[in-house]
Amino acid sequence: MTQAFIYDAVRTPRSKGKPDGGLNEVKPVDLAAGLLIHLQRRFDLDTSLVGDVILGCADPLKAQGGAIGKTVAMQAGWAETVSGLQLDRYCGSGLEAVNIGAMKVIAGVEDMVVSGGVESMSQVPIASGGSAWVSDPAINIKTGYLPQGIGADLIATLDGYSREDVDAFALQSQQRAAKARAEGYFKSVVPVTDMHGRVILAEDDFIKPDSTMAILGSLKPSFAQMGAMGMDQIAQKRYPEVEKIDHVHTPGNSSGIVDGASAVLIGSEQIGKDLGLTPRGRIVAMANVSTEPTIMLTGPAPATMKVLKKAGLSIDDIDLFEVNEAFASVVMRFMRDTGAPAEKVNVNGGAIAMGHPLGATGGMLVGTVLDELERRGGRYGLCTLCIGAGMGIATIIERV
Repeated sequence: MTQAFIYDAVRTPRSKGKPDGGLNEVKPVDLAAGLLIHLQRRFDLDTSLVGDVILGCADPLKAQGGAIGKTVAMQAGWAETVSGLQLDRYCGSGLEAVNIGAMKVIAGVEDMVVSGGVESMSQVPIASGGSAWVSDPAINIKTGYLPQGIGADLIATLDGYSREDVDAFALQSQQRAAKARAEGYFKSVVPVTDMHGRVILAEDDFIKPDSTMAILGSLKPSFAQMGAMGMDQIAQKRYPEVEKIDHVHTPGNSSGIVDGASAVLIGSEQIGKDLGLTPRGRIVAMANVSTEPTIMLTGPAPATMKVLKKAGLSIDDIDLFEVNEAFASVVMRFMRDTGAPAEKVNVNGGAIAMGHPLGATGGMLVGTVLDELERRGGRYGLCTLCIGAGMGIATIIERV
């Protein structure tokens, strides 16, 4: 069977997804196109050999609307034979793009693809695209819709995670990310430049290395008011054992709103040989699941157990886990349910410290775990994200 190899995985830095953010001046198409230009130059790549550019985007409209994968390929000056598409699996979009790219290679549909994602949250604010699930009262009442933050607080309440617990997790994320940036561990980061080649942003600037428990503890809960407006009652109807929801999540222990893009070059073994490319990794197995949609954020653990079973591996076989830090309680629940040790999970911080550019994050996790597997000499890495409506996604990567 044809195998899917990763020949490179790159990403932009992440920067605050607001009008005063470091990447706000850069069009989302240019964010992603810069990565394709980098890949072409790094490998002197004949881009006509790339069959598809598959990009995740959670709000695919306006400046990042349409089949943005194709727009990006054209903007990067790639061969006109390269096709492209956009896909949306909420926060799992970037990793789903990687998985679909791998499936195409494994199936022999394509010899080489680029997969990843892009999200300019400063230019296209979160939830700009709308959703019947969220905005149609008849649908969201029937399906038990809750905002994700209420789900995160519900997890914390059910599991008994205190405000101090989630703040301590957030502080660890900040400290790990600050160290990784300072030590140069993020080899996959490619500077964003302007049309003249001048650097706009060279490294993640959302990290807050001066964070302390006191600073984190001073922040107000983000979802208490929303809960008081009736959302807590919806959660309690589904979970009647909960007498009162403890609203512990704040901007300091939740993922940050940022801009960014990712790109993973995936191909068969044969095309790598033909082009003289050395693979960095191999995609071993992939899995999607869906879980109870009201609590919404518990998908990473069952997705992980499913993908481990498909790969014939155990938790102990995995050297590093990259679990998207949508909220602190999400990763804490993941570790509780899977038994994954804290010293293997998000060892260089996560989205609480660096931010979560929705459709791009999954592709970013691939580069992050490959960078660290190479630095440590590890073998297997597992990337997983919680996704809206209770879904989860997981992918196992082997360093080669």
